[in-house]
Amino acid sequence: MEFVHTPVLLTECLEGLNIEPDGVYVDGTVGGGGHAGEIFRRLSAEGTLVGIDRDAEALRAADKHLAEVAKAMEEEKGEHPSYTLIKANFGEMPQVLAELNIRRVNGILLDLGISSYQIDNPERGFSYLHDAPLDMRMDASAGETAADLVNGYSEQELARVLRDYGEERFASFIARRIVLARQEEPIRTTGELVEIIRKAIPMKYQKGGGHPAKRTFQAIRIELNQELTVLEQSLGELIGLLAPRGRLAVISFHSLEDRIVKNAFRKAEDPCICPKDFPRCVCGAVSRGKVVTRNPVLPTEEELKNNSRSASAKLRIFERAERE
Repeated sequence: MEFVHTPVLLTECLEGLNIEPDGVYVDGTVGGGGHAGEIFRRLSAEGTLVGIDRDAEALRAADKHLAEVAKAMEEEKGEHPSYTLIKANFGEMPQVLAELNIRRVNGILLDLGISSYQIDNPERGFSYLHDAPLDMRMDASAGETAADLVNGYSEQELARVLRDYGEERFASFIARRIVLARQEEPIRTTGELVEIIRKAIPMKYQKGGGHPAKRTFQAIRIELNQELTVLEQSLGELIGLLAPRGRLAVISFHSLEDRIVKNAFRKAEDPCICPKDFPRCVCGAVSRGKVVTRNPVLPTEEELKNNSRSASAKLRIFERAERE
């Protein structure tokens, strides 16, 4: 199966990053290279692109795509920028850049969540629409699978995950059904899990509002891959990697991600911890820059028409201060 992923909010990302042709840019979730390829096209021979992803299949697809872009640029202009692809989590970006002897970058892009390829490839076990092994690992070569989580977590832990990461109103009912089912035999496939979820949710609530397993699958995927934990712990460090006036652009796809990004950007802009009734700041905290997007940038009607999976996308951008 070919790795195909339509880049979301592409024009808005390119404009928001305010690309400098000679700059250094990092796509921390490079996927198939959709966003990265367009950033690459806008760089000069002095520019550098670094692509990071924990999915080996994504990196192979990105390498193929970027090589094609580089060839086209060579034929048209006689030169092209350089690029490097690294298998890692974007939370490891400081170490990755240090190993590449890159101290500061002009822009970073994060396209959070899951790619169309990962959803549509049944073998990866992300989709509730296909019966497949219950996997859901972003890095398919390492770590526990979703089956390990579903069969290993306690009923209380399962309910917490579904409630916190899926905002699932029937979290306790689903967790209970999972525990009862696995007492008979381990839950091994996405299809088995979907049937358990269907039995746990009252039928009148299954009409409308999308697939009944959507929230549970989202929650398990987030917990398994520690998506929100990595995001929350790394945003401050990523801002620290930016050169003066460099920009960090983040696309999120659900409220939990967006809330983390919004709060991290606000804190970076205004880190003051003084009581609100103080006439002036005495804590000494210094702003790290400014939030460029006071409200998140949303897809246009045209994009929504052409790519339904962009419906929940939100883009936020932060710009590093000239001095701190």
